[in-house]
Amino acid sequence: MGMNIACLDLEGVLVPEIWIAFSEATGIPELKRTTRDEPDYDKLMNYRIDILKEHGLGLKEIQDTIATIDPLPGAKEFLDELRLTMQTIIISDTFEQFAKPLMVKLGMPTLFCNTLEVAEDGTITGFKMRCEKSKLTTVLALQSCGFDTIATGDSFNDLSMIQAGKAGFLFRTTDQIKADYPDYPAYETYEELLKAFKSVQ
Repeated sequence: MGMNIACLDLEGVLVPEIWIAFSEATGIPELKRTTRDEPDYDKLMNYRIDILKEHGLGLKEIQDTIATIDPLPGAKEFLDELRLTMQTIIISDTFEQFAKPLMVKLGMPTLFCNTLEVAEDGTITGFKMRCEKSKLTTVLALQSCGFDTIATGDSFNDLSMIQAGKAGFLFRTTDQIKADYPDYPAYETYEELLKAFKSVQ
Protein backbone atom coordinates (compact mmCIF):
# COMPACT_ATOMS: atom_id res chain seq x y z
CA MET A 1 0.00 0.00 0.00
CA GLY A 2 1.62 3.24 -1.14
CA MET A 3 1.14 6.62 0.40
CA ASN A 4 -0.96 9.04 -1.63
CA ILE A 5 0.67 12.23 -2.85
CA ALA A 6 -1.21 14.91 -4.78
CA CYS A 7 0.54 16.36 -7.84
CA LEU A 8 -1.00 19.59 -9.11
CA ASP A 9 -0.39 21.70 -12.16
CA LEU A 10 -0.05 25.41 -11.33
CA GLU A 11 -1.23 27.68 -14.14
CA GLY A 12 -4.90 27.31 -15.02
CA VAL A 13 -5.43 25.18 -11.89
CA LEU A 14 -4.34 27.39 -8.98
CA VAL A 15 -3.25 30.67 -10.59
CA PRO A 16 -4.10 32.44 -13.85
CA GLU A 17 -1.88 31.81 -16.89
CA ILE A 18 1.11 34.10 -16.34
CA TRP A 19 1.92 34.64 -20.03
CA ILE A 20 -1.70 35.53 -20.84
CA ALA A 21 -1.71 38.11 -18.03
CA PHE A 22 1.59 39.51 -19.35
CA SER A 23 0.26 39.56 -22.91
CA GLU A 24 -2.72 41.60 -21.72
CA ALA A 25 -0.54 43.96 -19.67
CA THR A 26 1.82 44.65 -22.60
CA GLY A 27 -0.71 44.49 -25.42
CA ILE A 28 1.39 41.88 -27.27
CA PRO A 29 -1.12 39.29 -28.54
CA GLU A 30 1.61 36.84 -29.69
CA LEU A 31 2.46 36.18 -26.03
CA LYS A 32 -1.01 34.69 -25.48
CA ARG A 33 0.13 31.35 -26.92
CA THR A 34 0.26 28.59 -24.28
CA THR A 35 0.91 24.85 -24.19
CA ARG A 36 -2.69 24.46 -25.31
CA ASP A 37 -1.69 26.03 -28.66
CA GLU A 38 1.90 24.75 -28.90
CA PRO A 39 2.48 21.41 -27.16
CA ASP A 40 6.27 21.62 -27.87
CA TYR A 41 7.42 23.58 -24.82
CA ASP A 42 10.96 24.29 -26.08
CA LYS A 43 9.57 25.78 -29.25
CA LEU A 44 7.05 27.84 -27.30
CA MET A 45 9.65 29.24 -24.86
CA ASN A 46 12.12 30.14 -27.61
CA TYR A 47 9.31 31.90 -29.46
CA ARG A 48 8.46 33.87 -26.30
CA ILE A 49 12.09 34.81 -25.62
CA ASP A 50 12.44 36.14 -29.20
CA ILE A 51 9.32 38.29 -28.78
CA LEU A 52 10.57 39.69 -25.45
CA LYS A 53 13.92 40.64 -27.05
CA GLU A 54 12.16 42.25 -29.99
CA HIS A 55 10.15 44.44 -27.61
CA GLY A 56 13.02 45.11 -25.20
CA LEU A 57 11.20 43.42 -22.32
CA GLY A 58 12.96 41.49 -19.57
CA LEU A 59 12.42 39.68 -16.29
CA LYS A 60 11.60 42.84 -14.34
CA GLU A 61 8.64 43.72 -16.57
CA ILE A 62 7.22 40.21 -16.25
CA GLN A 63 7.72 40.23 -12.47
CA ASP A 64 5.92 43.59 -12.25
CA THR A 65 2.89 41.98 -13.90
CA ILE A 66 3.15 38.87 -11.71
CA ALA A 67 3.09 41.08 -8.60
CA THR A 68 -0.45 42.11 -9.59
CA ILE A 69 -1.70 38.53 -10.07
CA ASP A 70 -3.61 36.71 -7.35
CA PRO A 71 -4.32 32.98 -7.12
CA LEU A 72 -7.65 31.95 -8.64
CA PRO A 73 -10.58 32.56 -6.26
CA GLY A 74 -10.80 29.63 -3.82
CA ALA A 75 -7.42 28.16 -4.81
CA LYS A 76 -5.66 28.82 -1.50
CA GLU A 77 -8.55 27.42 0.56
CA PHE A 78 -8.63 24.33 -1.68
CA LEU A 79 -4.88 23.85 -1.31
CA ASP A 80 -4.96 24.33 2.50
CA GLU A 81 -7.69 21.72 2.80
CA LEU A 82 -5.97 19.27 0.43
CA ARG A 83 -2.66 19.60 2.31
CA LEU A 84 -4.42 18.57 5.52
CA THR A 85 -5.49 15.38 3.74
CA MET A 86 -2.30 14.38 1.91
CA GLN A 87 1.18 15.53 0.93
CA THR A 88 0.89 17.87 -2.02
CA ILE A 89 3.41 18.99 -4.64
CA ILE A 90 2.91 21.50 -7.43
CA ILE A 91 4.65 20.37 -10.60
CA SER A 92 4.85 23.10 -13.21
CA ASP A 93 6.71 24.05 -16.37
CA THR A 94 6.93 27.62 -15.12
CA PHE A 95 10.09 29.20 -13.66
CA GLU A 96 11.24 29.94 -10.12
CA GLN A 97 11.65 33.61 -11.00
CA PHE A 98 7.95 33.83 -11.94
CA ALA A 99 6.37 31.55 -9.39
CA LYS A 100 7.87 32.73 -6.11
CA PRO A 101 5.50 35.66 -5.39
CA LEU A 102 2.53 33.42 -6.21
CA MET A 103 3.81 30.70 -3.88
CA VAL A 104 3.87 33.25 -1.04
CA LYS A 105 0.19 34.03 -1.74
CA LEU A 106 -0.58 30.29 -1.71
CA GLY A 107 1.09 29.69 1.68
CA MET A 108 4.44 28.40 0.33
CA PRO A 109 3.48 24.93 -0.93
CA THR A 110 6.23 22.75 -2.42
CA LEU A 111 6.89 23.62 -6.06
CA PHE A 112 8.96 21.71 -8.60
CA CYS A 113 9.59 23.91 -11.64
CA ASN A 114 12.29 25.19 -13.98
CA THR A 115 14.78 28.08 -14.03
CA LEU A 116 15.27 31.00 -16.38
CA GLU A 117 18.70 32.11 -17.53
CA VAL A 118 18.84 35.87 -17.06
CA ALA A 119 21.61 38.31 -18.06
CA GLU A 120 22.87 41.06 -15.71
CA ASP A 121 20.62 43.61 -17.40
CA GLY A 122 17.51 41.47 -16.86
CA THR A 123 17.27 40.11 -20.41
CA ILE A 124 15.96 36.54 -20.47
CA THR A 125 18.57 34.66 -22.51
CA GLY A 126 17.37 31.10 -22.10
CA PHE A 127 15.89 28.55 -19.74
CA LYS A 128 16.92 25.38 -17.99
CA MET A 129 14.42 22.55 -17.68
CA ARG A 130 14.82 20.62 -14.44
CA CYS A 131 14.56 17.31 -16.30
CA GLU A 132 13.14 15.97 -19.52
CA LYS A 133 9.32 15.51 -19.61
CA SER A 134 9.38 17.09 -16.17
CA LYS A 135 5.84 16.22 -15.04
CA LEU A 136 5.96 12.56 -16.02
CA THR A 137 9.58 12.10 -14.85
CA THR A 138 8.70 13.60 -11.47
CA VAL A 139 5.65 11.42 -10.80
CA LEU A 140 7.56 8.30 -11.86
CA ALA A 141 10.35 9.24 -9.46
CA LEU A 142 7.82 9.73 -6.64
CA GLN A 143 6.32 6.33 -7.44
CA SER A 144 9.76 4.75 -7.25
CA CYS A 145 9.96 6.11 -3.66
CA GLY A 146 6.75 4.28 -2.72
CA PHE A 147 4.21 7.05 -3.31
CA ASP A 148 0.92 6.66 -5.18
CA THR A 149 0.48 9.78 -7.26
CA ILE A 150 -2.88 11.44 -7.89
CA ALA A 151 -2.57 14.23 -10.43
CA THR A 152 -4.67 17.04 -11.83
CA GLY A 153 -4.14 19.57 -14.60
CA ASP A 154 -5.81 21.44 -17.44
CA SER A 155 -3.53 21.09 -20.45
CA PHE A 156 -1.82 18.69 -22.88
CA ASN A 157 1.39 18.69 -20.87
CA ASP A 158 -0.49 17.42 -17.78
CA LEU A 159 -1.90 14.31 -19.43
CA SER A 160 1.18 12.14 -18.95
CA MET A 161 1.24 12.65 -15.16
CA ILE A 162 -2.54 12.18 -14.96
CA GLN A 163 -2.32 8.89 -16.89
CA ALA A 164 0.71 7.58 -14.99
CA GLY A 165 -0.81 7.77 -11.52
CA LYS A 166 -3.16 5.82 -9.32
CA ALA A 167 -5.88 8.33 -10.20
CA GLY A 168 -6.07 11.54 -12.20
CA PHE A 169 -8.49 14.35 -12.87
CA LEU A 170 -8.88 17.06 -15.47
CA PHE A 171 -9.64 20.52 -14.09
CA ARG A 172 -11.12 23.44 -16.03
CA THR A 173 -9.78 21.93 -19.24
CA THR A 174 -10.85 22.37 -22.87
CA ASP A 175 -13.79 20.62 -24.51
CA GLN A 176 -11.31 19.05 -26.92
CA ILE A 177 -9.25 17.42 -24.15
CA LYS A 178 -12.45 16.24 -22.42
CA ALA A 179 -13.60 14.64 -25.67
CA ASP A 180 -10.21 13.03 -26.35
CA TYR A 181 -9.79 11.68 -22.79
CA PRO A 182 -13.28 10.62 -21.66
CA ASP A 183 -11.81 8.16 -19.11
CA TYR A 184 -10.63 10.97 -16.83
CA PRO A 185 -13.23 12.80 -14.73
CA ALA A 186 -13.30 16.53 -15.56
CA TYR A 187 -14.18 19.00 -12.82
CA GLU A 188 -14.91 22.73 -12.82
CA THR A 189 -15.01 23.61 -9.09
CA TYR A 190 -12.51 23.21 -6.25
CA GLU A 191 -15.23 21.61 -4.17
CA GLU A 192 -15.62 18.76 -6.71
CA LEU A 193 -11.86 18.43 -7.10
CA LEU A 194 -11.27 18.21 -3.34
CA LYS A 195 -13.95 15.54 -3.04
CA ALA A 196 -12.33 13.58 -5.85
CA PHE A 197 -8.88 13.67 -4.18
CA LYS A 198 -10.35 12.66 -0.83
CA SER A 199 -12.23 9.73 -2.37
CA VAL A 200 -9.05 8.01 -3.61
CA GLN A 201 -8.22 5.35 -1.05
